[in-house]
Amino acid sequence: MPLSTLWLKLLLVPLLISGASLAGRRWGPQVGGWIVGLPLTSGPVVLFLALEQGPAFAAGSAAGAMLGLVSVTGFCVTYALLAWRAPWFLCMLAGWGVFLLSTALLTEIVVSLAASFAGVVTVMALALRLLPHASSQRPAAHPPAWDIPLRIAAATALVLGLTAVAGRLGPRLSGLLTPFPVYVTVLTVFTHHLGGGAAATQLLRGVIIGSFSFALFFAVVARFLEGQGLLITFGGAVAATLLSHAVLLWTLGASTNRAAGAG
Repeated sequence: MPLSTLWLKLLLVPLLISGASLAGRRWGPQVGGWIVGLPLTSGPVVLFLALEQGPAFAAGSAAGAMLGLVSVTGFCVTYALLAWRAPWFLCMLAGWGVFLLSTALLTEIVVSLAASFAGVVTVMALALRLLPHASSQRPAAHPPAWDIPLRIAAATALVLGLTAVAGRLGPRLSGLLTPFPVYVTVLTVFTHHLGGGAAATQLLRGVIIGSFSFALFFAVVARFLEGQGLLITFGGAVAATLLSHAVLLWTLGASTNRAAGAG
């Protein structure tokens, strides 16, 4: 792993996990999940791949990362459906199993970028309808002082371990494994433990909603990187992602208000 990429992960992982955790405590688990939907680490990793491996390799990884959101969605739905009746470790293992099975199947699928993007968006939209409605939940336990440091340590270990393996697998499989739900797993497990199945489901709903911006970012990178260069491509991808995420935050707030009114 290049030293620059290693330091990037060591700096961004704590910032993302602590920021999403604190936002979840302040504004609810759905907002914490929405934050995780931003490509704050995978985006820069693809940028480093473009600098070190070339635009073609990075574009292939970006296309794979976008398609890998199908597997992330499978993890989210599986965990959410089990969270109401099973402990966190069974939900986590089942979710990981679905992610890996979906990834294995996706390696055999070759379609155009446009078809991949349409398929990913459709799967995520359907998943939002499948998630249980979490209109009520038990009061969350007061988190201990070691809560966020442990989240950071767990997420950092998972990121370093997974990316060390994924980098040897080529652009497509490496891209498919890039969105492995590291942050989602850590945040969901802690949320599930402290707030119950309803809180975990709310967070996972926020993750799926935020992942629409993730898909858009990598679709732009995969489509334009080889022809338009780094500056234009990543600048346009960031701008599109921020605009999309702002719209999604408004949507998230509107759905939360409707749920509160119904409750």
